[in-house]
Amino acid sequence: MTTTTETTQNPERREWTVTGMDCAACTTKVVKAVGRLPGVSEVKVALMAERLSLTLDPSTTGAGAVEDVVRKLGYGIAPKGQAAPRKKAFVLPDAAPAAGQGDAGRNDDGHIHGGDEARDHADHDHAAPAGASADKSDAGHGSPGHVHSHGDPSERGEPWYRTGKGQLVILSGALLTLAWIAEALTSAEVGRWAFTLACLIGLAPVARRAWAALRMGQPFTIEGLMTIAAIGALFIDAAEEAALVVFLFAVGEVLEGVAAGKARDGIRALATLVPKTALLETGGAMREVPAESLEPGQVVLVRPGDRIPADGDIVEGTSGIDESPVTGESVPVTRGPGEPVFAGSINAEAALRVTVTKAAADNTISRIIKLVEDAEEARAPTERFIDRFSRWYMPAIVGISALVVLVPPLTFGQPWDTWVYRGLALLLIGCPCALVISVPAAIASGLSTGARRGLLMKGGAVIEAAAGVKQVAFDKTGTLTHGKPEVTDTLPFGALDEAALLAVAAAVEGGSSHPLAQAILRRAGERGVIPLPACEGKALAGKGVSALVGDALAWVSSPRHATAEGGLHPEGQARATELEGQGKTVVAVYRDKEPLGLIALRDEPRADAADAVRQLKDMGVSATILTGDNPRTAAAIAGTLGMDYRAEMLPEDKLATIREMSARGGVMMIGDGINDAPALKQATVGVAMGSGTDVALETADAAILRDRVTDVPAQIRLARATMGNIRQNVAIALGLKAVFLVTSILGLTGLWIAILADTGATVLVTLNALRLLRLDPGKQG
Repeated sequence: MTTTTETTQNPERREWTVTGMDCAACTTKVVKAVGRLPGVSEVKVALMAERLSLTLDPSTTGAGAVEDVVRKLGYGIAPKGQAAPRKKAFVLPDAAPAAGQGDAGRNDDGHIHGGDEARDHADHDHAAPAGASADKSDAGHGSPGHVHSHGDPSERGEPWYRTGKGQLVILSGALLTLAWIAEALTSAEVGRWAFTLACLIGLAPVARRAWAALRMGQPFTIEGLMTIAAIGALFIDAAEEAALVVFLFAVGEVLEGVAAGKARDGIRALATLVPKTALLETGGAMREVPAESLEPGQVVLVRPGDRIPADGDIVEGTSGIDESPVTGESVPVTRGPGEPVFAGSINAEAALRVTVTKAAADNTISRIIKLVEDAEEARAPTERFIDRFSRWYMPAIVGISALVVLVPPLTFGQPWDTWVYRGLALLLIGCPCALVISVPAAIASGLSTGARRGLLMKGGAVIEAAAGVKQVAFDKTGTLTHGKPEVTDTLPFGALDEAALLAVAAAVEGGSSHPLAQAILRRAGERGVIPLPACEGKALAGKGVSALVGDALAWVSSPRHATAEGGLHPEGQARATELEGQGKTVVAVYRDKEPLGLIALRDEPRADAADAVRQLKDMGVSATILTGDNPRTAAAIAGTLGMDYRAEMLPEDKLATIREMSARGGVMMIGDGINDAPALKQATVGVAMGSGTDVALETADAAILRDRVTDVPAQIRLARATMGNIRQNVAIALGLKAVFLVTSILGLTGLWIAILADTGATVLVTLNALRLLRLDPGKQG
């Protein structure tokens, strides 16, 4: 016996690009199949991103086994960063092997794993709504849904007649036409057989998918219901209608594919904003390289009219930068040496040399795309409810259909043909496709519309929460104000002059990035003051900063804290109060029990802040300032903007206030994503705004990329429009179903009307969701 020593390897997170998925059922199937492999866990598939991610134990299952399983399902797959092959158009599934007999995936050592997971690409279980990603925890539900034959993403841009779905339409349409011609030229009997043949040939691929889905434990699929209805119609001598139903089903598939593809294209378009190539500077010469190959530290040349290929800092040149592709800001912003620029922005005026600061995978556009893709996983409560509803809806419809077929003939002696026909029509109209796609189609369109305008929300759950917001809490500095205060007054005490006061204050603030600290340092620089040597700098949360300046401690703090510590005398308190009454922020500079002076600063409100507050009030949303500043300064700004305020708040005070406000309804907190992190997390919806982009994309529920306060009501307006669209979609789906369920039972509508109504409802809700792509949330009314 040979003993083999295996090397134990730690589980690792792996990602692949999977092509050919075009509905949530595809993601569910991949998750189920891959999740059954030993050593595989935490499987997630993002439909829009075409991304498969999982935790893999290489000592149990190799990456090759995962790829084999996905390929056997009919999809293309390649490791992340490589181009994945596209599946062929309209690949009909082979007959499913018997349980346990299927081809198994092989790992890198040739060991065989699995069986059922290698089955054909036949079942599209709508256990998860289209547009939602599936994870392993949902995979085993086996919820009843309907199954579709779906197109291939590689067919985007192809004429419809060259796609797999289009070819099925042509085939079934041609057969139906030939049957009509045969009936017209010969006899009704020949016509009946021609229609029967047309029905069976067109139905064959649908029936094969239905059989494969049944073998995998999914009897309630639209393919299965289509097969039953078509064959049942043949048995009751309704061959013409059976053939027409098969044709209309194929037409509906094409229309659904086109509509759903347009909903996804809005998000895919983001990826085209970054140019494919860049002019890289090496050794004084320029050469063209792929933009995705750029690395931090490299210098690129951006000519006028070109898109900037990477996030970076300008090292030479000054130009107007059109940042609308990234932030939605339509007015070009002048940028010069030392200032940052985003990949995808357009250089409007002069040549620039830019130092790359982020790799392609980590630039702002890539992170926005990733945020939108990951938002698929944050499903809205409404979406989860509809998913649960659809699980019992289909069995209920099948049960009602059986009663319609059996009860009238057996109980009341009614003709079997009439009630079998009505029961079959009921089966077709009962498909929940329109219902399950109504929410994710609207969410995808809403996310895409927001992303194009610099309004980011992390999924349906955030959209639904934002739509219900009744209160907005604003941090003051950097959100309602520009975040760049300027020193307006310096008041040294005693024999000190302004230079001496600034030398101490600048020394204490030397290591701080706070806007007030930066303003003091700028004033010292303007006055030619050199800060004194300092060390042991320390921030006092909500109070100020201290440092060892020379041989003694010095502080820069709020007048309130300075007074408590003996660093501000009564005359200084009175002067500070006077300055604060003018809307200025005042800091006291002092050593141990030795007042040195006061420095007053003012941060002006943004030009659109008052308009934003007015818009919020018109929408029935109240606005409140939460600030650590003194009450007099807060009152001055709040009075100008027409809003409430809470002043002298420490981070824990903001947290408590958000909790208090939440008891009265949904609260949206607007902050910079850093200092206000606890309050942002506590709020119903936390929104990071403006220059806090990096943190915004990581921490908050939502982000506003432009420094516009009016984007706050715009974000709420977008969320409300999306939820309104969802309600419309649900009403359309359920309304049409209810009407045609009744008319089918009463015999007023037949099989072909039933399938047309089912397909029509799905197309209608998808097209209605696409209206959100044209929405401008910045416009009122």
